[in-house]
Amino acid sequence: MKKKLKLAFMVNESARKITYNKRKKSLNKSMAEITTLCGIDACGIIYSEFHSEPEVWPSPSEVQRIINKFKNHFEFEQGNKKKLSHETYLTRRVTKSKVQLVKLEKNNLEMQKSLTLYQCLLQESFIKTLNSDVLNVLACEINGKLEEIASKANELDTNATR
Repeated sequence: MKKKLKLAFMVNESARKITYNKRKKSLNKSMAEITTLCGIDACGIIYSEFHSEPEVWPSPSEVQRIINKFKNHFEFEQGNKKKLSHETYLTRRVTKSKVQLVKLEKNNLEMQKSLTLYQCLLQESFIKTLNSDVLNVLACEINGKLEEIASKANELDTNATR
């Protein structure tokens, strides 16, 4: 049974280099296994202080081919309707929120008008506290409600005579 490894920077440079080489070899072996067993493309690019150039697995030309394939796939997926960029997602969310805000404001205005009408019905003196703009809006609201009542009464009359 292996003991738990403490993950911390290794101060001893020679031990660090030995560990680096072992881990790199293990990583390359794992990538080779996964490409063989699963039939997928995989590559690795490792930058280290021990080498001036980055190390690549399996070969520079193969890595370039896989990277190009990844980029082409990503561009293809951008055209997919189910996939969204962050900007598109946020734009849609903002638009949806604005529409929802307009609906809520309209609903609040209707509720406010109804509340004012009910207060006027309960207290006649309440009408005297309202300014002319509010009274005009309420008059339009009352006329609209009266028209609705009249049209429903006409519907009932025509249905009753049939």
